Amino acid sequence: MKQEPKERKAVPLPWHPAFFAGLQIELREEAEQLYFEQEHLLGAGPVQMDVLVVKKSPDYQVKKNIGRIFRRYNIVEYKSPEDYLSIDDFYKAYAYVCLYKSHTGGEDAVSARELTLTLVTWRCPRKLIRHWEEVWGYRIRQAEAGIYYVREKPIAIQLIVTSKLAEGENRWLRNLTNDLRPEEARRLLREYGEHKKEPLYESIMDLITRANARTFQEVKEMCQALEELMKDELEDREQRGMEAGIEVGMERGIEKGIEKGIEAMIRAFRNLNITEGEICRQLQKECHLSEEAARQYMSRG
Repeated sequence: MKQEPKERKAVPLPWHPAFFAGLQIELREEAEQLYFEQEHLLGAGPVQMDVLVVKKSPDYQVKKNIGRIFRRYNIVEYKSPEDYLSIDDFYKAYAYVCLYKSHTGGEDAVSARELTLTLVTWRCPRKLIRHWEEVWGYRIRQAEAGIYYVREKPIAIQLIVTSKLAEGENRWLRNLTNDLRPEEARRLLREYGEHKKEPLYESIMDLITRANARTFQEVKEMCQALEELMKDELEDREQRGMEAGIEVGMERGIEKGIEKGIEAMIRAFRNLNITEGEICRQLQKECHLSEEAARQYMSRG
C-alpha cells in the first residue's frame, strides 16, 4: 500500500540575525560609540543572551530613542513576531543580567547601576505587564511610541513593542514582521534602494521579503496592473515617468511612479464619466489603498 508523503514542516525563519542587523541600523549614527555582540556566552556553559551592547565610553549618552536608557552594559532579549514574551521569559532574561554581572571579574567589578535589560517583542505582553505590577510592584511608564520604561533602580529595564514604534523613527524594527502592508513594503523598498549594497540592510531586507512574500508579490502585481491600465496614455509625459518608475521599481523604489500612475488613472476614470464614489472604490481595489488614501489622491485632481 502506497504511503502518503509526509507533510514538510516549514523551516523557521532566522529572525534573530535580522533583528541584530536592524538594531545596528537603528543605532548606526552612534555605532562608533557602541560595541555590539550577538549571542554573548555566559560563562563556559551553553547559556547565551541574544545581544550585548556595550558603550565604549561610560559617559556617552545614546541619543537614539531605543537606546536612551542604555548604561555601560546593555542586555537585549528579542522575541520574533512568531513568538510571545512570557512571564518566564522575563525571569530568564533577568537571570542573564545577573549572570553577566557575576562573570565580569572581581567582586562587584560591574555595578548593578551600569546594567540595563531591554525586552523586544512584536506583541504587547499584557500578562507580563500585569505580573510586573501585581508581583514586583513595578510602575510602567511610556517614554514614547512603543517604548516603555519599567524600572530605574538598581537595573534599568525597558520594553520595546515593535508593532507600536513610530514608522518614521524606527522603520526597520517596526517592519520586522510577517504582517507587512503593501504601502509599508513600498517605503521599505525605496529606502533599501539607497543601501542595497550594505550587509546589514541586505540581512534584514532578505528576512522581511521572505516573511512577507505574498505582500511583495502584490506590490509587484499592482505595478503591472497599473502599467496595463495606463497603456493607452503612455505617450503622455507623466505616464512615461510612471513607466520608468515601474521598470526600476523593485530596485530603486516605485512609489513616485505609482503615484503618477494613480493620478493618471483618476483622470482616465473621470474622462469616462465614472462617479467619484466608484473611482474611490476602484482605487481601493486595484491599488490596495485605504479609503482615506484614495480620497487624498482624488483631491489632488
